[in-house]
Amino acid sequence: MTQLSHQEYHDHGGMKFAHWVPNVSGGLVVSKIPQRTDWGLEYNVKLAQIAEEAGFEYALTQVRLMGSYGAEYQHDSVMFSAAILSATRRIKIISAIIPGIFHPIVVAKQGATADQIFNGRWSIHIATGWNREEFDALGVPFLEHDERYDRSREFVEILRGAWTEDDFCYDGKYWQIKDFTLRPRPLALPDRATPDIFQGGNSTAAQEMAAAVSDWYFMNGNSPENHKQQIDNIDDMATKRGRKVRFAVNAFVIARETEEEARKELERIIDNADGEAVNKFRVSVKEAGQATDDNVGMWTDSNLRDLVQYNDGFKTNLIGTPEQIAERIHALRKIGVDMILCGFLHFHEDTEYFGERIIPLVRELERGEPLKGREKQGSARPHPGRSSARPRLVTQADADSNLEGGRL
Repeated sequence: MTQLSHQEYHDHGGMKFAHWVPNVSGGLVVSKIPQRTDWGLEYNVKLAQIAEEAGFEYALTQVRLMGSYGAEYQHDSVMFSAAILSATRRIKIISAIIPGIFHPIVVAKQGATADQIFNGRWSIHIATGWNREEFDALGVPFLEHDERYDRSREFVEILRGAWTEDDFCYDGKYWQIKDFTLRPRPLALPDRATPDIFQGGNSTAAQEMAAAVSDWYFMNGNSPENHKQQIDNIDDMATKRGRKVRFAVNAFVIARETEEEARKELERIIDNADGEAVNKFRVSVKEAGQATDDNVGMWTDSNLRDLVQYNDGFKTNLIGTPEQIAERIHALRKIGVDMILCGFLHFHEDTEYFGERIIPLVRELERGEPLKGREKQGSARPHPGRSSARPRLVTQADADSNLEGGRL
């Protein structure tokens, strides 16, 4: 399969777009609403192909080791990423891993191999871990909140060392590496020395780690004011180190021909929420997020309605008409956001619609062209959400699809 070069695909300076890879069952919402989304490989390969044609630059595979909170089945992030990369030409795939459960040298080797095979299209997301049950099941210390970021920072330092140095040595608190040489290394490309390293967070510890070692910083959904505060904080710390960090925001996108239709879809998702699963998720993430000295970890200010979407995607407010969403995306670009990480209810249709109706409007705004009156044009394709196709329920098994759950 012919592949475009990394530079050919990433040569524009506007907002970039990524999509979540639904490689776990249940999609991106803790809801029993019918979804035309599937966690299998065939569906996700087709999704990535749709996304790269639609103008998406990245896709993020999820890391779950055990069934939890409505996501009873899950494919391995790294293996699934490689399978998608083998069937695509341009899109970059970000594999999520958890330090402490994964060894950094093993991941460095896997990443270098994927990067070589797939022409520099592999990236990594460092997830510090929020689900204590996974750590307990494997006998791995969960660690306190800030210690998990210390461990993650060591993990990144080892990745970079293994990718760039011969006879690499590292004497850290969590790992010790002696005289390690990796061959082959990842590709050295004009715009990046090693694969992109992503991380998420909200706390002071997360921001300090991003400023020190990461290339990208993922933010949960929130208000523009909160996003700008995080961006400014990290920019200041990174500048003092002579570094530059880029920023991505999570958003659950609901685009319809009218705002009323989009808001009704949001309420249908929330009305069908799996209340029991949302409450369990809330307890788990509150423990992870509140165990910080500053009490500003991820999810600390999230209510039950917010948590129906795992990473507060409703709060970014990309819900409305294509014009409204494009304008909100452009506003985020103005405060320093470099990429939107999109989640959808019906991934195939919604991703294609996003590429046809929203990305072109964003590009117009970036060129300084007004959108006034655009909503009156009749030639645009309507959202395919009223498809007559039978919906595919994403639950732990088809036989469970009619079970009633608790509601918010």
